[in-house]
Amino acid sequence: MDARLPLLAEQLLLIERELRLQGWWAATPPSAEALASEQPFCVDSLAFEEWLQWVFLPRMKVIVESGKPLPSTSGIRPMAEVVFRERVTQAKTLLELLGEFDRLIGSAA
Repeated sequence: MDARLPLLAEQLLLIERELRLQGWWAATPPSAEALASEQPFCVDSLAFEEWLQWVFLPRMKVIVESGKPLPSTSGIRPMAEVVFRERVTQAKTLLELLGEFDRLIGSAA
């Protein structure tokens, strides 16, 4: 078993918690069409925080819970920095959490 899995599971929970604390957690999912976007981060159909909630978190939870191979790299924080450039102070904790996620994915098992 990959030793990072418990740390990644905890990190995913912290990211979800921060999205909820910021009020960036939606009760209603986006349309199937919006979720089916082929663009990175669904930039053409979802806000970044929606992508985190409805695409990233569920996919990563499946990988962590099933023990499937982890991605070899993650570059979510740089994307988040672009998205939240006008809200850096508000998004500070989320940016830190996403950076830690990237770091964990990039570290050797």
